[in-house]
Amino acid sequence: MIYVDADACPVKPEVLKVAERHGLEVTFVANSGLRPSRDPMIHNVIVSNAFDAADNWIAEHAGPGDVVVTADVPLAVRCVATGAFVSGPTGRVFDETNIGMASAMRDLGAHLRETGESKGYNAAFSPKDRSRFLETFDRLCRRAKSLSADSGGT
Repeated sequence: MIYVDADACPVKPEVLKVAERHGLEVTFVANSGLRPSRDPMIHNVIVSNAFDAADNWIAEHAGPGDVVVTADVPLAVRCVATGAFVSGPTGRVFDETNIGMASAMRDLGAHLRETGESKGYNAAFSPKDRSRFLETFDRLCRRAKSLSADSGGT
């Protein structure tokens, strides 16, 4: 299963393209409207506007061998802990080797913004980011399918 933190996710079309190629189900989770799909492999979950409602839903459902797409580092921390494969929309992989540093850097950035030391500008999403995401996401989907096949499809 692929879970996408869909609010403001810039790579939804890429997720659908890769998922279709691999025959994987996709669940988009958001707290606002999503475009419906007639494809039985595509699911939309609308959660409340409560703080972190989409993140909580994904963290409760994602497990070993699932693939999660999110730019939210705290959600990535929770999903990596469950054994899910996690990628940001720029193609950045979050795993057990780097999630601690990613979390620490996020916290440092938040602290610097709070103290006024940093304005916190994010780089614009680029075509290079989209290309890197496609490559990374395809690789994670292959790993997830391989893991599923090795465990007998469970």
